[in-house]
Amino acid sequence: MNITRRSLAFGGMGLLAGAAATRSAFAQDSFLGVGGGLEDFWLASDAYVFGYPLVTMEMTRRIITNVAEPVGTRGPMGQIIKLRQYPDAAFRDVTAPNADTLYTTSFFDVGKEPWILSIPDMKGRYFLMPMLDGWTTVFQVPGKRTTGTGVQTYAITGPNWKGKLPDGVKEYKSATNIVWLLGRIYCTGTPEDYAAVHKLQDECKLVPLSAYGKPYTPPQGKVDPSIDMKTAVREQVNRMDAVTYFKLLCELMKTNPPYAADAPQLAKFARIGIVAGQDFDESKLKADFLKRVPEVSFDRIMLQFKVNKAVKDENGFAFTTKTGIYGTDYLMRALVTAIGLGANRPQDAVYPTSQKDAEGHKYNGANKYVMRFPKGHLPPAEGFWSLTMYNNAYFFVDNPLNRYSISARENLKENPDGSTDLYIQKESPGKDKESNWLPAPAGDFVLMLRMYWPQETDPSIINGTWTVPAAKKVV
Repeated sequence: MNITRRSLAFGGMGLLAGAAATRSAFAQDSFLGVGGGLEDFWLASDAYVFGYPLVTMEMTRRIITNVAEPVGTRGPMGQIIKLRQYPDAAFRDVTAPNADTLYTTSFFDVGKEPWILSIPDMKGRYFLMPMLDGWTTVFQVPGKRTTGTGVQTYAITGPNWKGKLPDGVKEYKSATNIVWLLGRIYCTGTPEDYAAVHKLQDECKLVPLSAYGKPYTPPQGKVDPSIDMKTAVREQVNRMDAVTYFKLLCELMKTNPPYAADAPQLAKFARIGIVAGQDFDESKLKADFLKRVPEVSFDRIMLQFKVNKAVKDENGFAFTTKTGIYGTDYLMRALVTAIGLGANRPQDAVYPTSQKDAEGHKYNGANKYVMRFPKGHLPPAEGFWSLTMYNNAYFFVDNPLNRYSISARENLKENPDGSTDLYIQKESPGKDKESNWLPAPAGDFVLMLRMYWPQETDPSIINGTWTVPAAKKVV
């Protein structure tokens, strides 16, 4: 299952090939093939964009939780999925995997009662436990940056829940019934550190409020054989026809209500049969243009790469600092859903990604590249930073060192002037430089710079006072 999680992470400009037009270019009904009713067509397109996060979250939830017990990257509702080691070059379950943190995740439903999350003493270790609601908003982020590393206990409550919680339990209210815990715990990848993180993962507990403080054995998950477990989530969403899509959206909004700020947008959608809390009234939409809505709407979403000013490009690295909380920027919210579902708030992580070198040419293992960080200019991150190597399909690359990313934990060597060079190439740069070597494949590749807990004071990538250096081809 190729669930996209920052899979193209604002670097996948190639996805724009099919996004050829904005509204102004779609000025003629005949061009769209909608046969009249252009205003309703655009309302339907706006509704498609608006609902894209909620529909995608639901389809992701269905696939991830459609197992009897936790295994690999999947687990039943309300059970914690614990990834025990970093993926290797043979791993294909999730695109753009990382070799820095071990995921500790779960989908759960807070509609009937709250769920209690217990986090053990992390003993100073970097971690974060972001919680996303059904609209992909990161509504709370307990972790080292925000709440420290001591013992913590939280009750995640639903939008309509009111009641008394046990002493010492802090309430985090979700705006929706769907909640996705997408925790990450830093790990160096050594056998000793794996063992230490596994112990912490096992001490993380998630139980319904009614079972808190009591012995609890989670029920076995129910497997639905009708769910497509092989096709990527985004592909399943994108191939839905408009009626199926809007029916699902309206059904989901009954238990996952939109925000108060969405009221003006929702008021417009009533004209085409979309009302929060009610079934979709397909009789209000013209059948002659419905078939064009998904395709045109997704093109609009992907076009944000080029037209949204919040997407930056520095020295060939593309990124945005507008993730996790979106307000009424529905196109940006949909874009992040499409290419980086589960993205953190920028204060927790930024992911500059590059497919091309400083001259605008695709990276290729036939060449050698150097990424030079001037003295004192290594990525300013309070958590950690790493530069990850992917092939052109966003998977790890097999190499003699089994090294898929490079960071300060490689004990990087400095140049005499204090600068630091990273050698990005297929062959070893020599034994004396291997600490600074990020092995590349023979063909095209992609670079992703992860910055967790990026520094907010100067220099900072968040406020623009720190810039990603270019990866330059060595002539």
